[in-house]
Amino acid sequence: MNIVNRLLTAGFLILSLCASPLRAQNDGFVADDTVLTHFETNNPQSGIGVDVNDFLPVQACYVGNQDMFVVIDSIDNTVDIVFRNEKMSFDTTIRVLADEPRGRHDLVNILRPKSVGYYDGYVLFLASSKKDSSYLAVLDMEGNEVNRVSFGCCSYAFKVFPDELIVVGRNPLGYDINVLDLSNGIANISLEEGHATRLHYHVPKQADRIRESDPIGIGLTVVAVSVVFLALLCISLILKGYGKLIVKTQDRKANKVAAKDSAAAVMPSPSETSGEIYAAIAAAIYMYDEEMHDEENTVITIQKVERAWTPWNAKFYNMNHYFNNNKR
Repeated sequence: MNIVNRLLTAGFLILSLCASPLRAQNDGFVADDTVLTHFETNNPQSGIGVDVNDFLPVQACYVGNQDMFVVIDSIDNTVDIVFRNEKMSFDTTIRVLADEPRGRHDLVNILRPKSVGYYDGYVLFLASSKKDSSYLAVLDMEGNEVNRVSFGCCSYAFKVFPDELIVVGRNPLGYDINVLDLSNGIANISLEEGHATRLHYHVPKQADRIRESDPIGIGLTVVAVSVVFLALLCISLILKGYGKLIVKTQDRKANKVAAKDSAAAVMPSPSETSGEIYAAIAAAIYMYDEEMHDEENTVITIQKVERAWTPWNAKFYNMNHYFNNNKR
């Protein structure tokens, strides 16, 4: 029983410790219907950093107090606002075209929706091209465009805080950050001075960094010469070792062949040769010489064959009739 009581007590303590942080979070923050569903509301003044993973494109979001879905349709290049009725069915869909893609050949300039959201009674969606343009649109519940802010960069995600809206993007040379002030409301955001902060950062190239650290180029020259010298040294060592290996391999094979040839060339000495061997050799030479010529019959028989006459071998049939007529 003591063991069972200890286990129950330990489990209760573990559950209490796990529930305390969740209770503290729920007590410290009360969700508001006007805040973007899917995004957390953080206070920038609290000193708590925002994870970069929070800035992700949102393809769809759900607004609970409106019983509404905001969805991106990538095929038709639209943003759909879908309402649900009380009978658990969808009855109203509002479509907002991000950019007209039909009949256009500049595919990199077509603005396509990247991320959607809902804030303070307005639907937000971010549309961006593959090149260097994007915009953030603010829509009312009927799909009418209330405000639009255009950016000269390629943006992919945004996040709403209580007093500011942050739009992030990426370019081939760096990244872009646009911070918009929300003190006048989401419908009045703009890029005017005093209402927005913009950062367009280009990552310097490696050549520019080397030029700044080594303006004369002495370090780069030393490094280049050292690398070339070491590469040539390594190549020469490899070739030298490879040559020695080939020589050893060939010598080993030659020694094996020589050993085989010497073993095969061993012949008996003249003192050990008997007369039977000489007799066999002489008989073989005699038989070879005798078989070099065929047996020929010296009798020649001449037989006369008589053949009947036939016009096939008549010579006068082969003469030209023209000459025969002239002779007449």
